[in-house]
Amino acid sequence: MRQNHPQKGAKTCVDPIRNPKDIEAIRRLLKERPRDQLLFTLGINNGLRVCDLMKLTVGQIRDLKVGQTIQIKESKTGKMNVLAVNKKTHRALQNYLKKILPEDEDPLFPSQKGGGPLQTQRVQKMIKEWTRAIALKGNYGAHTLRKTFGYIQRTVYGVSFEVICKRYNHSSPAVTMRYLGIEDKEVNNILKNEI
Repeated sequence: MRQNHPQKGAKTCVDPIRNPKDIEAIRRLLKERPRDQLLFTLGINNGLRVCDLMKLTVGQIRDLKVGQTIQIKESKTGKMNVLAVNKKTHRALQNYLKKILPEDEDPLFPSQKGGGPLQTQRVQKMIKEWTRAIALKGNYGAHTLRKTFGYIQRTVYGVSFEVICKRYNHSSPAVTMRYLGIEDKEVNNILKNEI
């Protein structure tokens, strides 16, 4: 049985990448694949759905500087959201532009089979390959990038569920809590706090 795929009949909820060391391991794995490294970096730093990232063209983000944003319309909800460029995203973008030399009208994440963008199903397989390559146990897929954003924001940076809810365009923090999935271990850890 593969390590990063659910058992037959199991619920197909994907996991976030919980450990920053695993994030860095994947980033190193993708060092020589600028498109994939940009996809991974943009995904975990923005928390947007993969289908919305796949709609981007090179011209939409080519000239963005650190701290700049663009408005995008979410496919699933029809709501407006923003894509932001931080230092790591900018570095991955510049590396991609320097090595690939794409035109403004090209999809930001082109498929190697034809001229269109990658499909979500292909991204799903890619993420499974990346997590398998670093021997990460769990179930991973296209939503892993989005969930990793929320998980790391919450556990490393202390961002509240309410703020992450707003970023995700969820209807309530309760939806965000379910989406990110709190493990029993995390709940049990609070029992160690002395009052």
